[in-house]
Amino acid sequence: MTAPLFTASDLAVNVLSAQSLLAAFGVLGVGVVMFAETGLLIGFFLPGDSLLFTAGLLCTGSGQDGVKLSLPALLAAAAVGALAGAQTGYLIGRKAGGALLARTSSPRLRSGAHRAEELLERYGHAKAIVLARFVPVVRTVLNPMAGALGVPARTFTVWQVAGGLVWSLGLTLAGYALGSSIPDVDRYLLPIVAVIVLVSLAPLAAELYRSRRRGAAGKEARG
Repeated sequence: MTAPLFTASDLAVNVLSAQSLLAAFGVLGVGVVMFAETGLLIGFFLPGDSLLFTAGLLCTGSGQDGVKLSLPALLAAAAVGALAGAQTGYLIGRKAGGALLARTSSPRLRSGAHRAEELLERYGHAKAIVLARFVPVVRTVLNPMAGALGVPARTFTVWQVAGGLVWSLGLTLAGYALGSSIPDVDRYLLPIVAVIVLVSLAPLAAELYRSRRRGAAGKEARG
């Protein structure tokens, strides 16, 4: 009797766990997740920030499970997946309009769509497209929203490439730098990832704060 090609443990991949995805699929998995999270509405739940950071860390060989990734291949996969995914999401929005988001039954997607539209209206196309990269769920739905709302293709492409490269390469290199400088850093991975997510939200929080202050100042001036 021949042994099975895959055991049950090999097939049990937790798509919400960055470590599980990387152990199962390596660099290829990073590219696929980046594409799905930024280009397909079904990918809104995927762990983009933590996956990029953890993958960068594993390029140093710091993982307890022995997984070590190639940094050049990882950077290429992360960038290509993130950029191609966003452009695909935009094209889907141009073709389908707002119909896809209107039919969704997911409260998270509906909330994300509202926040994405608010970003586009409040900050303009360029700033909103860049900021959205750092906000989970919003980075999934803003791309089709931009297409549905008629954001010019050239404007969208330029700024999604800029934001996508800063996001994907920045988080990956941050993980690599930390893994290279701190021995056994993977023991503290969960709190580190939590901090990374909070830091990734900082640009949006700062912009919202400045916007509210400008709004309050404007009201006082009119009063």
